[in-house]
Amino acid sequence: MTPRKKEAPMSPRSTAVPTPTASAPPADALSPRRWTRLMPIVFVTYSFAYLERSNFSVATAGGMADDLHITGSVSALLGSLFFLGYILFQIPGALYAQRRSVKRLIVRCLVVWGVLATAQGLIPNVHVLMAVRFVLGVSEAAVLPAMVIYITHWFTARERGRANTWLILGNPATVLWLTVVSGYLVEWVGWRGMFIAQGLPAIVWAWVFHRFVDDRPADAAWLTETERAGLEDALEAEQRGLRPVTGYGRALRSANVVLLSAQYLLWSLGVYGFVFWLPSIVAKGSDEGIGTTGLISAAPYLFACVAMLLNSRASDRAGRRAVFVWPWLLTGALSFYGSYLLGDDFWLSFPLLCVAGAAMYAPYGPFFASIPEFLPSNVSGAAIALINSFGALGGFAGSYLIGMLNDVTGSTAASFLTMAACLAGAAALTLAVRPAPAKAETDALPEPGKA
Repeated sequence: MTPRKKEAPMSPRSTAVPTPTASAPPADALSPRRWTRLMPIVFVTYSFAYLERSNFSVATAGGMADDLHITGSVSALLGSLFFLGYILFQIPGALYAQRRSVKRLIVRCLVVWGVLATAQGLIPNVHVLMAVRFVLGVSEAAVLPAMVIYITHWFTARERGRANTWLILGNPATVLWLTVVSGYLVEWVGWRGMFIAQGLPAIVWAWVFHRFVDDRPADAAWLTETERAGLEDALEAEQRGLRPVTGYGRALRSANVVLLSAQYLLWSLGVYGFVFWLPSIVAKGSDEGIGTTGLISAAPYLFACVAMLLNSRASDRAGRRAVFVWPWLLTGALSFYGSYLLGDDFWLSFPLLCVAGAAMYAPYGPFFASIPEFLPSNVSGAAIALINSFGALGGFAGSYLIGMLNDVTGSTAASFLTMAACLAGAAALTLAVRPAPAKAETDALPEPGKA
């Protein structure tokens, strides 16, 4: 194999990782049908996962707290229990997806979390709810890393910023309609009816996923032989451009994985503090009913959807990642700090919350596209799971910490300042990530402290 030409050093400010170079496949080899067939399914699947995670905050604001005698701190603990289960099964689930089958894993997860999500509408007390929230987190643990792995099986490096965005777009897009529809569902059928109505469709969707999804291009009868061969050749060429890594330990201890794990923890602390408590912040600040509160709370997610699509497209076109991540996180930090300075004037600070929401979500596609660009496929799944585990830990801490701060201080000022500091730290850590070295330049991944 011809060695790659030595590349000029790149500043970590320009990109976290370079896109692996490979000869471009024929134009007809990378079938556009991948986008129209797979992306809607990927989008809806993650939407269901995020729905079961997010409607808890709407139920809390819509009467569940009063009915089950849940204080703000207990509500935060319930949200955090989800992430505890989520953290524990990230890496085992990702390894199963990488070694065996994304398809089988996701189908099983859909059925289990559909049943558990529906069960939340039937629980008699807060102690049962705690158990359900924990097991729900376990059942959803592998979904995001498995779906990111799935995208690496079907899309090239130059496409993954957009493909990952369509996956994670299920997050803000779900919250966008969830905050509107769920608010009115609570008014019509109560929080119990809302859980049941939103849990059952996931079980039906498991059949759709099983029927229309194939694990790899080689399994897809809907692709032509030329399309299957062209796509597999392109993906294999990218892998040949990466330095082989033979052990999970070596990959998970690498400097980039350590830095991105810490970065994603801080980033997620800000995101989930925002997601879990925005409906309560809006309800208190606007003094509106639950239906109107849901409508107002949807605004930041509308801006987030637009920002995600535009940012991922620009990142794929430029072939760069970090420069499409850290400026957005810094913008989010400044927006939360501005909200802190404005104090309790909700309507003045709300436009800044919309900016913060868009800024926190916009970098997701480029961020997750970067990981398989510095680690080969045999270990990238475990790295994605580890990084996402730290993100879940940030979600655990964020949902609990923001709730506690709101309880103790009686205002949102301390919460805004905390989220601003976390996002600023995440932006700084993104700048510390080193570009992936050319294959011929190194025989080992950088270790922490040696990058």
